[in-house]
Amino acid sequence: MSVLVVVPPGLEAVAQDELSRLGGRFAQSRRGGVAVRCDMAAFYRFHLQARLPFRLLRELNRFSCANREELRAGVLQSADWDVWLPPSRTLRVEVSGATSAFNHSHFTALEVKNVLVDLQRQRWGARSSVDRHDPDLVIHLHLLRHGEAVLSLDGGGGSLHRRGWRAAMGLAPLKENLAAGLIALTGWEGEVPLVDPFCGSGTLLIEAACAVLGRAPGLSPAPAGQAPRSRDVALRRWPDFDPALWRREEEAARNLARNTLADGRPLPPLLGFDHDPAVLAQARANAEAAGVAPWIHFALADARSFTPPPGPGVIVTNPPHGARLGDREELQELYGALGQRLRRQAPGWTLWLLSGHPELTAALRLKASRRLPVSHGGIDCRWLRYDLRQPPGLAPEDASAAVAPDPSPSGGA
Repeated sequence: MSVLVVVPPGLEAVAQDELSRLGGRFAQSRRGGVAVRCDMAAFYRFHLQARLPFRLLRELNRFSCANREELRAGVLQSADWDVWLPPSRTLRVEVSGATSAFNHSHFTALEVKNVLVDLQRQRWGARSSVDRHDPDLVIHLHLLRHGEAVLSLDGGGGSLHRRGWRAAMGLAPLKENLAAGLIALTGWEGEVPLVDPFCGSGTLLIEAACAVLGRAPGLSPAPAGQAPRSRDVALRRWPDFDPALWRREEEAARNLARNTLADGRPLPPLLGFDHDPAVLAQARANAEAAGVAPWIHFALADARSFTPPPGPGVIVTNPPHGARLGDREELQELYGALGQRLRRQAPGWTLWLLSGHPELTAALRLKASRRLPVSHGGIDCRWLRYDLRQPPGLAPEDASAAVAPDPSPSGGA
């Protein structure tokens, strides 16, 4: 089958690598999406093991869509709707893209829905209800600029970035799949310590721990002593769902979980710092819910005074960007102090920092070796890599110095 995998913009390359490892055959990519070919086993595997997708769209049909008549004909020819959508099943129709003939997604979705319910009335004398929250079938129409349309089914039925562990979050949370992708871009696989000085609700560290410990994102965290079970994704209600194949893939995903690195070594330190005790309580609760609390240590500290463990290591962070103009001067001081602290305390480390404002990262007085464009909540950002070196004539401070809290703006991971 052909599958369009919707991912956060900027993560297409690492998503392609992930999908290839899980059995997908790469076809093409565009901003925010990777197209693959796969069999049903790999399609199920994506839903259970892939960390980066928002959505997995199984293509049913491509057709010319220059007017309402072509839209109607294309939809009707896309599937045996008597099998896929009897009146007892609920539906939701989503539309993305636009053409000159169809430039309003809401009205285009109504057109698709009307085609299907009209067919049902003719065949059955009854029609499906629309369920916006938990439908049996999510139908997605994507309109291409050259007058073609792609009709697909959404295997998840909703955004797959939700893992089920994050009941608590900070003010500007990173989505879990974006956090997983940012970690993948760093290349960190558990060889060295990982530190987040603006840990917020802990998303970056939790996703990193889940990845190296084999915690499949499609399995809901379970209480101790119970096996995690897969979420009720929409494809489990499809007429061609194969329960035996799903159970096999579910068991394979469950068997990935371990308490060490893949080679049996223990995890290095994973440390998260924040100045706000309430935020740290959220992070600890999230790590507990995700089943990785024993491997992450959260501590009260200001980013300007934290001390990383002996290096080398990797620092990943989503520092505050300053939603209000009045924050900018204070944040520039914070970034400047952070840069100075890192130069003193973390020579030999690698810093990866999510930046939404170049003038703030300029205050670090560090030179980025990589600048990867990503989108965070619709904001054009850069995932910046800095290779930290000790400046000439600058002696590192005592690495055993205590970590002292000092109030500052909180981060937003």
